[in-house]
Amino acid sequence: MQSIVERIERARARAHEIARRTPLERARRLSERLGARVLLKREDLQPVHSFKLRDAYNKIVSLSAEAAARGLVAASAGNHAQGVALAAQKLAYQETILMPKTTPEIKVQAVRALGEEVLLHGDTYDDACDEALRLVDERDAVFVHAYDDVDVIAGQGTVAVEILEQHPEPSDAIFVPVGGGGLLAGVLPYIKSMRPDTAIIGVEPSDAACLHATLEAGEPVPLDHVGIFADGVAVRQVGTEPFRIVNGRCDTSSASSACRPRSLNPLECTRTSAAGRWTLRATDRQTFIRRKW
Repeated sequence: MQSIVERIERARARAHEIARRTPLERARRLSERLGARVLLKREDLQPVHSFKLRDAYNKIVSLSAEAAARGLVAASAGNHAQGVALAAQKLAYQETILMPKTTPEIKVQAVRALGEEVLLHGDTYDDACDEALRLVDERDAVFVHAYDDVDVIAGQGTVAVEILEQHPEPSDAIFVPVGGGGLLAGVLPYIKSMRPDTAIIGVEPSDAACLHATLEAGEPVPLDHVGIFADGVAVRQVGTEPFRIVNGRCDTSSASSACRPRSLNPLECTRTSAAGRWTLRATDRQTFIRRKW
């Protein structure tokens, strides 16, 4: 675990070469509703409107010139694609991005506006990812994974660094959205290395709860069906590397399709969210997984 914390520390300087140090803001209405202090990490204020810029840049800038010259390929439901596209543009690398046909048009156009080649394939992230891997083999290119890569995870973990810098006081819990598990795998070890008493709670849609299924099975397992309403976290199977990092660090896990924000009331005092607006806004249909490290 120390190695991933060290990687996150190295990634923090790189992140600020392209990403903003986003504010940690009090959510007034949520705080009043819950009777607690709720803070949102506003990663929606990044140039690409998500934290994905941090990890894409950290991965790509870590490549050798020889590797990058072979071309880059990525798969994404939208947010990772925009992060990769902006990072590739800054570094003047060629990138091909596979996106599901169901991706909102505004996200597709945002990637194309950055000058990258976009190919639409399949209905889910996993369909696009399979096609991306085929292209990697065909072109001998480098695959920039959305979550299952230690450099990607380290880049995502820089969110946790900023949270502790901006809120040095103790926090009861940090809520982290889960798709493939990369953000959680970055936030969990860094926060726990600095604030071991802070609970880390993963949040995923009940119709795309791949981490919940994986923790119950004891190994990464694919879901039979993935809902795509929350397209940014519509992933069929959690990443191998994120699973390695978070596995065995759970207090309890439970799934619910009707979990209301008021169910969080036992956690009094301060809460911080690593996810920005999405996590707490989506808590009416979530799986909550609480883990310790």
